[in-house]
Amino acid sequence: MSDVLLSQTSGQTVPLHVVFASDYDSWVAAQPKVRQRWLLNSAFEPHSGQFSLLSDSEGGLEAVLVCLNDDTDFWAFGSLSLSLPEGVYALEASVNAPLAEKLALSWGLGAYQFARYRSATRHASKLLMKQGDLAAVQQQVEATCLCRDLVNTPAQDMMPTDLSKVMQDLAGQFGAEFSELIGEQLLENNFPAIHAVGRASVFEPRLLDLNWGDVSHPKVTLVGKGVCFDSGGLNIKPGQFMRWMKKDMGGGAHVLALASMIMAAKVPVRLRVLVPAVENAISGNAFRPGDVLASRKGLGIEIDNTDAEGRLVLCDALALAAEESPELLLDFATLTGAARVAVGTEVAAFFATNDDTAQQLMSLSAELQDPAWRLPLHQEYRGFIESKITDLLNSATVPQGGAITAALFLQAFVPDEIEWLHFDVMAWNNRPRPGRPEGGEAMGIRTVFAYLQQRYTRGA
Repeated sequence: MSDVLLSQTSGQTVPLHVVFASDYDSWVAAQPKVRQRWLLNSAFEPHSGQFSLLSDSEGGLEAVLVCLNDDTDFWAFGSLSLSLPEGVYALEASVNAPLAEKLALSWGLGAYQFARYRSATRHASKLLMKQGDLAAVQQQVEATCLCRDLVNTPAQDMMPTDLSKVMQDLAGQFGAEFSELIGEQLLENNFPAIHAVGRASVFEPRLLDLNWGDVSHPKVTLVGKGVCFDSGGLNIKPGQFMRWMKKDMGGGAHVLALASMIMAAKVPVRLRVLVPAVENAISGNAFRPGDVLASRKGLGIEIDNTDAEGRLVLCDALALAAEESPELLLDFATLTGAARVAVGTEVAAFFATNDDTAQQLMSLSAELQDPAWRLPLHQEYRGFIESKITDLLNSATVPQGGAITAALFLQAFVPDEIEWLHFDVMAWNNRPRPGRPEGGEAMGIRTVFAYLQQRYTRGA
């Protein structure tokens, strides 16, 4: 969708007058009488996101008036690319660079349509933006749309083999190194939990591995849950909950999108991306409730519920990541319904071992309107995931605090000395909003990207 954002054009453009609600009366008073009469007679109200098509003396489209509440109200622009008559529109010069970047981001994300299986319902209008850093905005739009496309794609076309191809293409685009372990290679290389979850599928489980950047730069590792479809295993999900489990690889989609932003911006880090890619299917060799699985770290895991499989594939990948002692280790996962209960479907829940990092993420989240909220790693709940016959249970013995107990399970595989962030995300919009259509969604990656830029480009 970045192709709807332009830095130059040889054709005609339609000016966009961006007016804050508090300035509306004074703006109207300065307009020609015919425009004043049109706005009055059309009963235009200067509410957020409302627009009016302004004609010239011959009835042609001369300009568009768009109202915002204030300079933080950029999401209101998100419906315009598919609502305005098809054409090229230009932000007026009075719009400052920071606001122009926000409006362009909203415009570009609002132009998104998932068109893999049918043509787009309509062509999106284009926006000419001469203020601000258009390339940076385009990178964010492309990354977000990549994540949306991956999550929206049905499992039939987004199994571990397909996710591998996406990651290989990304590596080729940015000159990164790619490798993978497939099927029995996982057992041979000590990734027993990943193999156990994925072994029942006709699509062999994989561990996808991408490396990029200067080896002298600080090590940052991203881990993403890549459960390409989750039946629930032998603890099979009810049909209404299984319906949308194509999105259970949303964590993998998030880290691939975030990695694309990091590499495109050339953030000075040594980046590693790990995605355990599996299907949690049912067959004669599926893992069972009551089984005890081995893990790469050597901790035994008693299976209470085969539908708590995401933490099993993540624990092996996190253990591998920790062996290199990265300066920062992050994971993204569509992990628990409990996180949705805690913060709703439109906020990314996250856990952090560093208070300063968590506070910076919270501040950036509010500034960027990319909602994320910290939940506590409450250690008193650790006893709820302790097994009576081995080290850990994969599902807590109490129904409360499920997002926390899942995070504590993962934390058992991350040494205390490594700074760790865990994001538990919905990866899906249940309702359409300007700039955020219904369906697959990237949650929290703009916030994390901004944090990484601040942390690693300062003084670089």
